[in-house]
Amino acid sequence: MGVAELADYPWDAVAPYAEKARRHPGGIVDLSIGSPVDPTPDVVAAALARATDAHSYPLTSGTAALRDAIAAWYERRRAVPALTAAHVIPTVGSKELVALLPLLLDLGPGDVVVHPRAAYPTYDVGARVVGAAPVAADDPDEWPAATRLVWLNSPGNPDGRVLDVPALRRAADAARERGIVLASDECYAELGWEGPWQDQPVPSVLDPRVTGGDLTGLLSVYSLSKQSNLAGYRAAFVAGDPALVDRLLTARRHLGLMPPAPVQAAMTAALSDDRHVQEQKERYRARRMLLKPALEDAGFRIDASEGGLYLWATEGRDAWVSMDGLAELGILAGPGHFYGPHFPQHVRISLTASDERVAAAAERLRGR
Repeated sequence: MGVAELADYPWDAVAPYAEKARRHPGGIVDLSIGSPVDPTPDVVAAALARATDAHSYPLTSGTAALRDAIAAWYERRRAVPALTAAHVIPTVGSKELVALLPLLLDLGPGDVVVHPRAAYPTYDVGARVVGAAPVAADDPDEWPAATRLVWLNSPGNPDGRVLDVPALRRAADAARERGIVLASDECYAELGWEGPWQDQPVPSVLDPRVTGGDLTGLLSVYSLSKQSNLAGYRAAFVAGDPALVDRLLTARRHLGLMPPAPVQAAMTAALSDDRHVQEQKERYRARRMLLKPALEDAGFRIDASEGGLYLWATEGRDAWVSMDGLAELGILAGPGHFYGPHFPQHVRISLTASDERVAAAAERLRGR
């Protein structure tokens, strides 16, 4: 399957529900897309402004300052020590890395790419673009014999599921035994909400408790879109097995996949400042504390959702029926159908709306 054969962009199917929600007297509350609405932190904007004289080509590998900042962030925030410049490279957002990783790893027809059962669609798309077969499976015992790449996602999108250290270790051990690349999409890791994740960091696939000190075949993918409101900057990175990182770097150099120099400066500043991250987390926490009980009062059950940017909700009906009922209230969600065939009765509710809009949604849900 090539790019020309990809299915239509699924979000076009949401347009009628968006139109219905817009007709609500109080206006639409768009909780369908996880696109940040809060301001870019001043420390990041200032770094970007200082770096506007970008007359030279940027480094695909990233500046030394940026790579040092990524490594230091992993040690400080993710309990992953001893990473060096050889372990990390910046990317042009995380979606391009997710979509292109099968290509960069030279996968093709006959190969299998495994992704979670409740999955961000780009894992599937990346496999199909190179002619590989995407397979949804959460258990290493279910990985097909032809598996070459496995995607984990913790906290998950759309379901907010968090993988603990034993689960990550089991996947890492299984991947290494079979020579499979294990890539963990961890872009919501700063947003832990329930259970142990209220008080401790969401673990990384690179955590020594997972790896036993051996990073072979392991990659951690991270984005600053969520924790730092940098979605418009396209600011992300990948870290892990230095042999794999070097292989990716060579391919990315040939393809010209280089974050702009001002963005690299902004990333360096963002990764070096934890205060704005905590402030943003508290904004999301407050919105979540309004939305979750309001959804439950309206008859929804919240599943998983221990971390991340979404509430994974069901009222036991087809997701399109729930979408229509929410649209009557002027609320737009994301249907579970978009995240694989396994959750047709769930909707994804994003926390990325202003405080005023989230409060309006909670009020409408309680008056349902």
